[in-house]
Amino acid sequence: MNRNQIGKVPNFTRSNVQDRRIFLKTAGIGLAAYSLSPWLVMPAYGQEPVTGAVVETNSGKVRGLVNDGIHSFKGIPYGASTAGKNRFMPPVKPETWTDVREAFQFGHRCPQGSGAPAKTSTSDSESFSEDCLCLNIWTPEPNSNRKRPVMFWCHGGAWSGGSGSEPVLNGESLARRGDVVIVTINHRVNVFGFLQLGAFNDRFAVSGNVGMLDLVAGLQWVHDNISQFGGDPDNVMVFGESGGGLKTCTLLTMPDAKGLFHRAAIESGALTKNNTKERADEIAKMFLDELGISANRVEEIQNVPQEKLLQAMNAVGQRDSGADMHQAASRFSPFVDGEVIPVHPFYPVATHVSATIPILIGWNTHEQSFFQGRNPGVFDMDEVELEKRVVELTGEAKAQQCIDLYKKLYPGRKPSELFFLLATDQDARMKGTQIIELKVKQDKAPVYVYLFAWRTPANRGRLGSPHTMEVPFVWDNTHIPNRLLAGNQEEKELAVKTSEAWIQFARSGNPNHNGLPNWPAYDLKDRSTMVFDKECKMVKDQGKEEREFWQNI
Repeated sequence: MNRNQIGKVPNFTRSNVQDRRIFLKTAGIGLAAYSLSPWLVMPAYGQEPVTGAVVETNSGKVRGLVNDGIHSFKGIPYGASTAGKNRFMPPVKPETWTDVREAFQFGHRCPQGSGAPAKTSTSDSESFSEDCLCLNIWTPEPNSNRKRPVMFWCHGGAWSGGSGSEPVLNGESLARRGDVVIVTINHRVNVFGFLQLGAFNDRFAVSGNVGMLDLVAGLQWVHDNISQFGGDPDNVMVFGESGGGLKTCTLLTMPDAKGLFHRAAIESGALTKNNTKERADEIAKMFLDELGISANRVEEIQNVPQEKLLQAMNAVGQRDSGADMHQAASRFSPFVDGEVIPVHPFYPVATHVSATIPILIGWNTHEQSFFQGRNPGVFDMDEVELEKRVVELTGEAKAQQCIDLYKKLYPGRKPSELFFLLATDQDARMKGTQIIELKVKQDKAPVYVYLFAWRTPANRGRLGSPHTMEVPFVWDNTHIPNRLLAGNQEEKELAVKTSEAWIQFARSGNPNHNGLPNWPAYDLKDRSTMVFDKECKMVKDQGKEEREFWQNI
């Protein structure tokens, strides 16, 4: 894919985003399911933003806002609209403009959901559009000669939803704390980003991976323009949580992304293998059948209303309902095509494309409570239900051994918490450990490993440290209302320690700072892991017995 193959985009004319969000998550990063985000409406805080600096980009000048010394630029197009003739095609560059463009409001998010018309509200809800290739920047000092580290966020939502304008992703606090430049990005997801039509027409040869090519185009834009915003194009960290972690893993294996970022942080989104061409072709055939489009008329799909595409996507999910969790997650996702994505990121070995890139990786203690907790009855799980669920994970022969091990290691815990702990280890920990061990064996760059163990007081403490829990701490945004937080001093102090570690890793590839114990790079002898909790501590081979149990399954 030629990096220069990045045309035309009209100005975004849409409302600001200060609204509730629907955040797409997946069970074990598997089955896609919508849930209300714990990240609530972002209130006004500090002084009101005022008109800020004008910055020259390759496409034209943009004017941002400034609040308490931090400049924000929202909804900057890095690519043309992906509607019409650009649908399912590689991203192309935006059309240039001559007037100063006001970058005061977030851009559109990619269409997602059921295909029903998006609801609006008096609080200016975010809208959906295929004109969604846009990014947001927070910086302490645009138009300066300083070269600050750049932190480039890939949003969560599996491969199916989400956006880079969630309230918790406001980059003001992080930019101020670390003297860094923050970038969040919107790109194509679900069927718009990952429908493999190349088997039917060579014109759509890369359609199944255009969502990832959008991210590469965003990184290329950053490389070409971020110095005007005070950032260093030669010191870029890609990071993301959940689906953002999956995207970060995939970027690590993409030749087109090589040289555009220099560190990677993977939060609760370890991905060892991408989709296969066979699976991508199978889903594409189902999708065309749902639309009533024959393979020899596949070009007609560029004229189908976006709502019908989403409806067909959901219909395919119903037809494919017999798929297991991981097959379901792969319906519309990037696949190994031998070119855009030449190999799996961490299977059977660590990709050589990013061998010299340091990695920060980890997960939360009770990841699975986020997903399983949607069913209130799960917190009343008894021993019979626990055994039934464990059998599904381990097989009947190993189930009792598993239960006995976790009861020994976590005495007095209720069946529900035992299940959250062991299911998290079976999924997030083991995928993460595979990546860690392969990266260490590659011996080209360090790996730093964390466990986020701080327990939310929400739901009477029964969620523990669920999926997404670390995000407001990484972003130093615990002051923003969040259903998982109490808004107290303890949270603020942990946010300082956590966000500073990510900042230092972005700056140098090493997360150590004075607020934490010494954090060695991971090796297969000590297996050093930083545990983030009320008191942060370094632990050697954290969860050794659990790890060895699951590795032997």
